Amino acid sequence: MENNKTLDILKTAILLEKRGKEFYSKVASQTNIESVKKIFELMSAEEDIHIEELSKQYLFYDKNKSFTKNSYISLNNNNVANFVLSEEMKHQISAASYEAAAISAAIDMENKAIEAYTKFANESTDDNEKELFLWLANWEKDHHHLLHELDKQLQEQIWYDNNFWPF
Repeated sequence: MENNKTLDILKTAILLEKRGKEFYSKVASQTNIESVKKIFELMSAEEDIHIEELSKQYLFYDKNKSFTKNSYISLNNNNVANFVLSEEMKHQISAASYEAAAISAAIDMENKAIEAYTKFANESTDDNEKELFLWLANWEKDHHHLLHELDKQLQEQIWYDNNFWPF
């Protein structure tokens, strides 16, 4: 990609990650539900990893006009995917609560990040750049999957509680 366009893409990616980090940090600080707090704190910390990697790539690219070889943390270390919505958590979170709204908003943020990173990867002609954005897209897919599962289980809980089942 063209130098200025590539730097702009990296700045956009850094901004996406910083917004995500701030949002997740804010939710973590405002919830009284410990399990929700832990999920959002962990997601905020993972955004720090993304910001750090993108910032390193930005500085390297600005100086060398190329991407550095990637040494990313494996997705297998992604602890967010290990969270499960426990029965206790279900009872603490109403499907219409602040926490449920935050989960829904986070799903939208993750969708936008996945879309952007996939687009950046597809437009890339540099193997290291492509790898960077695919790594980010895959990590965000893990976040999205967790959030989607939490949201789905919360919806099912409220349907059950309110006898919305057709049988």
